Amino acid sequence: MAKGEKEMREIGMRIEGLREACDVTREEMAEELEVSLEKYTRWEETGADVPISAIYHIACKFGVEFTEILTGTAAKLDTFQLVRKGQGREVERYPGYHFEDLAYHYAGKIMQPLEVTIDPSDAPAKLVTHTGQEFNLVLEGSVMVVWGDREFILNPGDSIYFNPQIPHGQRCASDVPCKFVTVIAE
Repeated sequence: MAKGEKEMREIGMRIEGLREACDVTREEMAEELEVSLEKYTRWEETGADVPISAIYHIACKFGVEFTEILTGTAAKLDTFQLVRKGQGREVERYPGYHFEDLAYHYAGKIMQPLEVTIDPSDAPAKLVTHTGQEFNLVLEGSVMVVWGDREFILNPGDSIYFNPQIPHGQRCASDVPCKFVTVIAE
């Protein structure tokens, strides 16, 4: 098993362990996350393709840190965490996407800041939904944000704040990788 596959499988095992420890069925979790039982079961069994928003929701539901599900290590800081450029904790979720957790040691977060890099692609944006609110700020390249039936091209310095209960997703809209910060609050 490749390193990335092993890390994803461990995420699935941590999700399964939390669910079982809290006496919640797979059916209940699938319903709460508004996904099919088959998809949820696959998340637990492989850890692959679990949306960041689902991991954040699971963490909130079970009272653990987002980072703890991703890494198996509990966050410790509750005053501040300084993260220098390029020093976020890498989170692998989707091919062509690179996530860096910008608050991986901070305990008790009420929002999850991530730096996202997306490779150029003609593939449509993967749409997700989750509760709360979301903010995106483009740092480099161009990002296409799909929100419901609307599409927005954002360039460096542009931002969007939106209701993530509407199906949404992002994709690179330039010939070079794009980079943006997303902050999710559920």
